[in-house]
Parts: sequence; structure tokens; C-alpha cells
Amino acid sequence: MLTMEEALKQSHKQIVAQGEIVKGTVIEVRPKEVLVDIGYKSEGIVPLSEFLEPASVLVGSQIDVLIEKLENKEGTVVLSHEKAEFKKNWERILTICNEGGRVSGKVKAVVKGGLIVNVGVEAFLPSSQLDVITPKNLQSFVGNTYEFKVVKINQERQNIVLSRRELIEAERSEKRAALLAEMVPGDIRKGTVKNITDFGAFIDLNGLDGLLHITDMSWGRLGHPSEILKVGQELDVVVLDVNKEKERVSLGLKQKLANPWDQIETKFPIGTKVKGKVVSLVPYGAFVQLEPGVEGLVHVTELSWTKRIAKPSDVLKQDQEIEAVVLGINREEQKISLGIRQLESNPWDGAAAKYTVGTKVKGQVRNLTSYGAFVELEEGIDGMVHVSDMSWTRKINHPSEMMKKGDVVEATVLEVDRANQRIALGMKQLGTDPWANIETIYKVGDLVQGKVTKLASFGAFVGLQHEIDGLVHISQISEERVDKIKNVLKPGQEVSARVVKIDRNERRIGLSIKAASYTDEQIKEEQKILDALKPGEDLVALQHAFDALDDVKTAE
Repeated sequence: MLTMEEALKQSHKQIVAQGEIVKGTVIEVRPKEVLVDIGYKSEGIVPLSEFLEPASVLVGSQIDVLIEKLENKEGTVVLSHEKAEFKKNWERILTICNEGGRVSGKVKAVVKGGLIVNVGVEAFLPSSQLDVITPKNLQSFVGNTYEFKVVKINQERQNIVLSRRELIEAERSEKRAALLAEMVPGDIRKGTVKNITDFGAFIDLNGLDGLLHITDMSWGRLGHPSEILKVGQELDVVVLDVNKEKERVSLGLKQKLANPWDQIETKFPIGTKVKGKVVSLVPYGAFVQLEPGVEGLVHVTELSWTKRIAKPSDVLKQDQEIEAVVLGINREEQKISLGIRQLESNPWDGAAAKYTVGTKVKGQVRNLTSYGAFVELEEGIDGMVHVSDMSWTRKINHPSEMMKKGDVVEATVLEVDRANQRIALGMKQLGTDPWANIETIYKVGDLVQGKVTKLASFGAFVGLQHEIDGLVHISQISEERVDKIKNVLKPGQEVSARVVKIDRNERRIGLSIKAASYTDEQIKEEQKILDALKPGEDLVALQHAFDALDDVKTAE
């Protein structure tokens, strides 16, 4: 039989059912769960993780719980404080959290795609709606309380979607409007570097972004904004322009300082010797910093009077301290021209006096080009022998026919051009022109000896004395018809020939091998035949026979 005390206790047990919300008393707080007395025959268990503030759960405190199961395998009642709060608060939350309404909540956990926020019930906050820029570390928001905007409620599924970003954007929009209304050019504002691009940086002015263009960062040359700025950096900037319609603000940094170019002519007069540091090397020159914000350019042509410098990096180094002379100033374009060679005397100043026209000189061949040879007369001063000034008699198509690099040659000074730093030389002028007195050397009818120097389809060239070439037309080789020159003559072959024509104006000599044994009368008759030939047939008189020896096709 039951004692009176047991009967009284049993009479106080509540009649409860699964799904009900009842009040319970905390009788024990364990590491992961809370033991709750709901007046039933056995106690219930609530996971400690369901409490927003686990530390505030104390023995003896009363809480609302929802009965999920009256008895599990261990005979314990399964309870949920969280579901009780959700069920109890859902209607209240619906009233408060109309779509578009605002609510405060605490971030509970990170889930796939966003965060779970407790606003009295659990709500979902997509990561894209957390801030203006989606944060990478969502875990840092867990445990923090924020204001949110309710963007969607699904009553059937009993879920709520929140946005913190929309509230932030709305606040920024209000701030932006207020800033645009009060901001005027000339204001100095505090801001934070938000983003850096190749052309500038975007500065957050506490709700309004402004553009700080790279050209407004420094009075000096700047390669990239990252050279002086970094994301997150705080700085004071000057408002240059405000466009309220487009909500655009242009900012400046260099405008906080005086423009160093205002008095540039006074600081660096033309002709002044200055010191500076090489800050940039480019193919066409070197930029030299004279003071912060002021740079000058030493063009590659101003590095040396005499040396041919291909690129500035051959003689200068980055950060090298150098001296230079101011050559020119353009304050409007903020440009200063500098020269290094002006620190020394120009060797070309005395070149005209030292190398007068007609002076014989000697030098080493420094370089060969298609049109001539450069001969070094002294360090830094070269003279050029054009191919047309290498021989009185020979048609020189390339200087390599007469010399090679490193050879020491003699020549005569023909012209000195100090302005363009050029000296024209001639090698043929060392001797006399044999064609000036050709009639004393050769006469029509003379029998001459020579070597075949070149074969062409129309005839053969024969080298004579005084470096003069004569031409034997194919018709003048033999009494018999000759189809191909190479069948009867070879380069280097010694031949005897008769001079049948001399053209002093055209500097040409016509020879005839078959006439070597002719009598005077026969020679005269042969000459009549040659004179009667058409221009295309008479290769002795042909305009280009001597002018383009290398252009003719060698007989096969």
C-alpha cells in the first residue's frame, strides 16, 4: 500500500502529452544537457546547446519546454527548449517580422551557404546578404548580435530569410546623400583605401566612395598606385570635384602639398649643374629625381658626345646618384630635359679645325654597312667612306669588296659636318682619276692584256692596268657564234684583246678578243659595226653595264 506521503506526491504529477509546451524546473546542469522536472513521473532532458546563453541556465530556474517524447529507451522524457520558444514565438515573430521589417538577432552557427541566426526563432542569413562585400570568414560572425531586415517568410516551412546587407546599403545610401549634399571641392576628408587599380584607388569616405586617380597622387612620376598606397590604409584626401547627379567624387592627394613645379625655372635654371637619383630606366632614356615630385629626363642621345649608346642601362643603374646639366624646362607639361655629356667638352667642337678638307688620315675600320665603311679617327670620332668614294674605276657594290672590319686604311677628309657630327672620307681621292687622262693610257686600236674578272650573259669583263675594267661583248669573243660565255671564257683567264671603243663620259672601254689579230682597217670596220648596234645589243655602250655588275645574271 502507498504511504500518505507517496500518495500526495503522486497526486501532484501533471498529466502531460507529447507536443505540449509546459513549464519545467531546472534540477541539474550537466556538461552537455540540462535535467528538467516537468511534474511528470520522470525528469526530462534538454540539450545545453539549445540555450542562447548556456551560462545563464541555473538550477531552480523555470523554463518553457516542448515535450518531444514522453519516454525514450532510458525511460527519460525528451524535451526541447528551443522548439518551445519557436512554437511560442512564431506568431509573435510573424507579427514583428513582416517582410521588410527589422529584427535583432544573434548569429548561432555557420551552415552551407550562410548563417543561422536566432531572432526568437531560427532564421537563415545567406552569406551574400551578410555585408556589401561577401566575407571570406563566416565563423568570425558567430556569437555576435546584429540588426537584420526580413526579406522572406515561408509560413508552410516555417523559415525566415534575413539580410544584413540591405540595411548596410540603406545606411550607406543615406550617408552618401548626406555627404554629397555637404561636400564641396577643397574639403579635406578622412578616408580608407578600399580598392587599388592600375589607374587609381577607390577611397571609402565613410559611406561614399571617391576616386583618387594616379595622376593626383603625387607631383612626381608614379608607376602604380600600390607604390604609395595599400588596401585598408587611412589617409586625408582633398575633394577635387563633386558630381551629385552621378554620385561621383574626384579626390586628390598631391594637392595637399605645394606644386614643386610652380617655381621650377628659379630652382633649376637652364645650364645649371644638378644632382639626382636615377629612378627609372627606359629604352629612350633615364628619369632622374631632382627632388620629391620633380624628375628630369636624360635622353639616350644626351649620355655621351662620342659613344653610341644603345640603351641607358648600358651606362646607368637604378638608384644611381648622378650629375647632369639642365637643358630645357616645360613647366606646363612638367618636363625637364637633362644632359650628362654636357659635363664634358664636345670633341666635335674642334673637329673642323683638326680635320680640314683635304687632310690625309689613317684609322681602323670599325663597322661595314651596305653603303660604306666607318673608320675610327680617334676615340668617339668616326669618318665614313661611301662606296662611291672607294675607287675611281671599280663599281663597288659593298665595302667588303675593298676591306674588312679591323683593317687600317688611309683616306682623305672630304667634308666635316659638326652639326650632325659627321666626317666624310674618300679613299679614291688619295690617287688621281685615271679617266681624267684616259687618252694617255689607252687608245682605240691598242692591244692589251688582262684577266677575265666577271662573266655575264652579254659578255665578259676584263681587268686592265690602273684598275680599269673593259667589256668584251659576246659578239667580240670569236669569229664563230658564241651561245654561252662560259663555254669559251672563265674567270681568271688571261686574254689578249684590242681596244675598240673608249667612252670617257660614260667611263667605259670596249674590247674585242677576236680583233686582237685584226689590221687597222679591220678594226675600223669592226668599230663601225659596234657603233651601229642597238643600245640593247651594244653592251659596251649599255647604260647599266658598269652600273650594276652585281645585278646581272651570271651566264650559266
